[in-house]
Amino acid sequence: MLPESLHERALRRAQEKGVSLGKLIRDSLTLSLLGERVGSGGDSLLRDEAVYRGAAPKDTAQEHDRYLYGEPE
Repeated sequence: MLPESLHERALRRAQEKGVSLGKLIRDSLTLSLLGERVGSGGDSLLRDEAVYRGAAPKDTAQEHDRYLYGEPE
């Protein structure tokens, strides 16, 4: 069902994570489908949990550099 190169990459990733290939595929599909539903609107910065987790501060527009890069030195 999967192209051979994709299957091999997925299998390696599953082994790295210590999960079955089936679990990796289920988890990936769940995240992808959730992203379609959640990611259909709003601010992409705040939707990206790798960048920001939790409720967004009210001053994000004014202070985005501080939130992304920290306090200036």
